[in-house]
Amino acid sequence: MKFVDEATIRVEAGKGGNGAVSFRREKYIPRGGPDGGDGGDGGSVYLVADSGLNTLVDFRHQRRHRAQSGQQGMGRNCTGRSAEDLYIKVPVGTRVTDLETEELIGELLTNGQQLLVAKGGFHGIGNARFKSSTNRSPRQFTPGSMGEERDVLLELILLADVGLLGMPNAGKSSLISKVSSATPKVADYPFTTLHPNLGVVSLGTGNSFVIADIPGVIEGAAEGAGLGLQFLKHLNRTRLLLHLVDMAPMDEAVSPAEEVRLIAAELEKYSDDLYERERWLVLNKLDLMPAEEFAAKRAAVLAELEWQGPVYSISALSGEGTRELMQALMMRLKALRDLEAPEADVSKEPGGWDPLQE
Repeated sequence: MKFVDEATIRVEAGKGGNGAVSFRREKYIPRGGPDGGDGGDGGSVYLVADSGLNTLVDFRHQRRHRAQSGQQGMGRNCTGRSAEDLYIKVPVGTRVTDLETEELIGELLTNGQQLLVAKGGFHGIGNARFKSSTNRSPRQFTPGSMGEERDVLLELILLADVGLLGMPNAGKSSLISKVSSATPKVADYPFTTLHPNLGVVSLGTGNSFVIADIPGVIEGAAEGAGLGLQFLKHLNRTRLLLHLVDMAPMDEAVSPAEEVRLIAAELEKYSDDLYERERWLVLNKLDLMPAEEFAAKRAAVLAELEWQGPVYSISALSGEGTRELMQALMMRLKALRDLEAPEADVSKEPGGWDPLQE
């Protein structure tokens, strides 16, 4: 299935049914009076997150989604039937924005979560509701109101704990295929990754996390060059970035340290928040040179960059060093999750210290 992470659709809620104007006309009942019923409410439009979907490609073919209108009121005080709401399934991680106002309507981050995007019209009132002691034969009624209509932008932003970052051919696809069951295209030429890939890294019961691979970032990505800028938004929800560095590049004119600086500069141009996110350096292609040569090259790169953060040496092809890297990631992610969790209120725990008792 073709990966599509952005689509524009039009949603139209149903109109409320009009109230009825009717009078009771029966034999032997000369003064039947008004009996016009209310109309029914129009159907609303909801988006529903579905974990079984992973692309917005279906919305490229069907752009208009319209809920039904409510039924009009009828005589004998019969109320019109309200229309059913329209539920549209979208992938988990979809962000919804009003195109006209550029207002963020909401985000769907959990399976089954619902988001109202167009409210159905309110029903009209029949003439029976206008009857009073001074208005015995009312002919007033109200029409049903129109349902909301809007054009919305759907953006699918993948939900992952760790994001892979690097130049084309740095080995991101090889790494994600080695540590998870994901099967991205792997080849010995750049730009083999044309759309994001997700993989689940499992290190035993209760120890797993999601890792995302995006197309390689090149110089000028912030200005639209290459594919990296288009998919950098998928790293916005990650907790941590892995910056893969090709230690044996095909183009020796650009050193590994220069590649790191180049991508860091593109990140800063794209988003300050993404630039300041925790980033680990992963030196890849350990298998392509002797251990002494790799160690010397590693020391030179770290010294040139004055790197202070975590750094790991791996071979994404053979798997050397990848398990240690994944275990370190799991420990760090657990620590980050603990920091995000709300603190326990010890004053309310059984046997806990009660500040009111002192």
